Amino acid sequence: MRITLLAATAAIALAAPAAQAATVEDKAAATLLGGAKFAKAKASLKGDYDKIIQDIITLTEIEAPPFKEDARGAAYMAMLKAEGLTDVERDEVGNVMGLRKGTGGGPLIVVTAHLDTVFPGGTNVKVRREGNGLYAPGIGDDTSSLPVLLAFIRAMNRAGYTTKADILFMGNVGEEGPGDLRGSRYLFQKGKYKDAIKYFISFEPGQPGRITNAGTGSRRYKVTFNGPGGHSMGDFGIVSPAFAMAKAMVEFGKIKAPAEPKTVYNVGILEGGTSVNSIPFATAMTIDMRSNGKPELDAEEKQFLALLQPAVDAENAARSTAKGKISYDAKLIGDRPVGTTPLDARIIKIATAVAKGSGVTPKYGAGSTDSNIPMSMGVEAVTLGSGFDTFRAHSLEEGMKMNPPEDLKNMAVGLATVLTLAEAR
Repeated sequence: MRITLLAATAAIALAAPAAQAATVEDKAAATLLGGAKFAKAKASLKGDYDKIIQDIITLTEIEAPPFKEDARGAAYMAMLKAEGLTDVERDEVGNVMGLRKGTGGGPLIVVTAHLDTVFPGGTNVKVRREGNGLYAPGIGDDTSSLPVLLAFIRAMNRAGYTTKADILFMGNVGEEGPGDLRGSRYLFQKGKYKDAIKYFISFEPGQPGRITNAGTGSRRYKVTFNGPGGHSMGDFGIVSPAFAMAKAMVEFGKIKAPAEPKTVYNVGILEGGTSVNSIPFATAMTIDMRSNGKPELDAEEKQFLALLQPAVDAENAARSTAKGKISYDAKLIGDRPVGTTPLDARIIKIATAVAKGSGVTPKYGAGSTDSNIPMSMGVEAVTLGSGFDTFRAHSLEEGMKMNPPEDLKNMAVGLATVLTLAEAR
């Protein structure tokens, strides 16, 4: 997961609705936030704080590397079932989910957090407590969000809320890196609920007020350059895939990326060769291109792909091809679509109204999250902070702070957003 706030001028423009008269959404949020039922819901969250922390520890200590989330998924599915949800199940790719049925006639809302972490199998995920901090790889992103969703369900039940909407609570797979949003992608393209989902809320670590309403798109390629290979002295003068790749990298670095919408590129991994005195028979580079604009991302991808063959041709012309020529293979290994939920969408207006009603300043931004998929399909979607203050994400010293009054206040904003969107009674 990666979230970036929009530029200051854009944020000011996006925040402009806050200066207008109270909207229908403002009134609905105020009614819910000031109600006796919501006071009971907040009391439920407070009474559950220690359980939330223990569930975070339990789930963190079940490793969930990319494509191997099954053990954590099984544990979370049991937790969903224990909260009394119906239709609790695991789908074909490993998403686990259950329904909290509404009174009928309302939309289907998905409320989710992702099960996977960036860490490979075998990583030490034992949680360490130091003062008010908990430390372990993956504890923040996104393990800390999963038990918060369970606490939401208990709070809704204890406060006696019914909702017009059905709410599908889910722990999804494949959000991080190589997962390429496969859980969210399956949900919307092949899952049993794909044609019924009206709203989608993804919870990631962080505090309220951060409203991610734009999805940063990305294209990732692994490009392998192949050649005959040989001895560094005996075959000196023949073509080398290393030089072809180097040429491609130099040309890639010359691409002028637009500042707005923000567009970037990177060479992240270099591979190849067998020994220092061997001309390699294969080298490879893995690259990442990202943009908040689809035309800009498409243009950058086109420029990148167009420079590969000239780099190969240049190497084949520069050295001997008597033992074979250089060729290349470009494999697309990641494709996250660009998407946006407009500010006049109901889900954004409600998230904004609840934030303001809770004394929090809304800050809109773009990020690469599970919401990219529904956003790109025109489904109203947003990614919100689940409440805890986390730090050092994706590092072995990843951690979260425990500050009950602040954490509970933050969680209440997320719960109120779900309830207002679901037309709770």
